[in-house]
Amino acid sequence: MSERDDRIEIENAVSPGHRQRVDRAKYTAMRDALLAVLPAAPPGLSVAEAKDALLPGLPEALFPGGAKAGWWLKAVQLDLEAKGTIERAPGKPVRLFKRPPR
Repeated sequence: MSERDDRIEIENAVSPGHRQRVDRAKYTAMRDALLAVLPAAPPGLSVAEAKDALLPGLPEALFPGGAKAGWWLKAVQLDLEAKGTIERAPGKPVRLFKRPPR
């Protein structure tokens, strides 16, 4: 796999137009873990609850001892929000849920 294939471009829901290239394997692992734990309806899970729920499902080889999981969770969260895959429920703290298919 070339270096270009090892990376994926992600978006940021709070900074429209801002794009960043990140490690594809880590992004994919975190995306899959996050989507596996998020409910399909509001109120959803807080970011802290989502992190606690997804940590056991992350590959140890990519996230040894959960290292950097918080950063990757936020990056994936903002990308999936920008893409319309997940949403925030109104209110505080931030609570996330999967957006119903259209």
